[in-house]
Amino acid sequence: MIVVSAVWDAVKRASGLSGLLARPASTVRSGATVPPPVAGATPSARAAWLEQTLQEYVTTLGPQHHRSIAARNNLAAKYAQVGRRTEAISQFERALEDSVSALGEDDPQTDVIRENLAGTLDDARRYEEATHHWLELLRQREQRFGPRDVSTVQARAGLATAYRRTGQLDSAVTHFERALADDPDPGGERVESLRVGLALAHRASGRFETAAQQLRMVQAQRMRRLGPRHPDTLSVQLHLGRLQLTAGRFAAGTRTLEQAYGEALTASDDPDVRVLTMRLRRELAQAYRAMGRERAAAALR
Repeated sequence: MIVVSAVWDAVKRASGLSGLLARPASTVRSGATVPPPVAGATPSARAAWLEQTLQEYVTTLGPQHHRSIAARNNLAAKYAQVGRRTEAISQFERALEDSVSALGEDDPQTDVIRENLAGTLDDARRYEEATHHWLELLRQREQRFGPRDVSTVQARAGLATAYRRTGQLDSAVTHFERALADDPDPGGERVESLRVGLALAHRASGRFETAAQQLRMVQAQRMRRLGPRHPDTLSVQLHLGRLQLTAGRFAAGTRTLEQAYGEALTASDDPDVRVLTMRLRRELAQAYRAMGRERAAAALR
């Protein structure tokens, strides 16, 4: 998960910084003499160009020049995009070290690189290491932008997710709840994602009804925003139905799954909905069996 663009508006507000770091690796205009790859070039060719660009900057400007640091960040981003995560993490770590040393911990360029590193560590399931970087990002952004800025809320959400994945569930709940309270757009999509994360933390803690309450709020918001047959709406209904079944609420879980399955059947032209339809049918059949309704379960085979 490369998240340069997610924080860039906030970074620009604080610094007025512009240039290389704001752009995805594929659109960077480096100013280097290495010819850029032609349109339609393979990811490997683009990575090779970024490697050459980085080498040129390091040779001519030194490794701690801001252009060299940006070029290393862009190379790491490309590595992450093509699945070369170990190399991506190594390059992000080097870029972060150089940026902190040359520009300072509170520099916007350092902020962007640290978030890229944290996201890539998450993708690599190195959650303990990611937690450290999300915590530092949150500390820096609270100081620079305040708690209600979008970038601060995003850093807190990243930290909450890392806490959940490392089993620090009380801390996860605390930060998800704080992110929800601070989010400047309470009706936006980001709040839906925060509520899903909070629900997962409550579920892992065994607080099934509290988790279900959060999922019902997401379901209601997505019904209004997307309609009942959108894949995102059906997906949260699937999770809600599973949660209700896990909590032993078989009748409620079955009703939730039946409703979602009925909506999915009427929107099966969408390939994402077709996948969800199969999953809903399987879950619904299991729910029927748990309730002793073997004939209903058999009808779904």
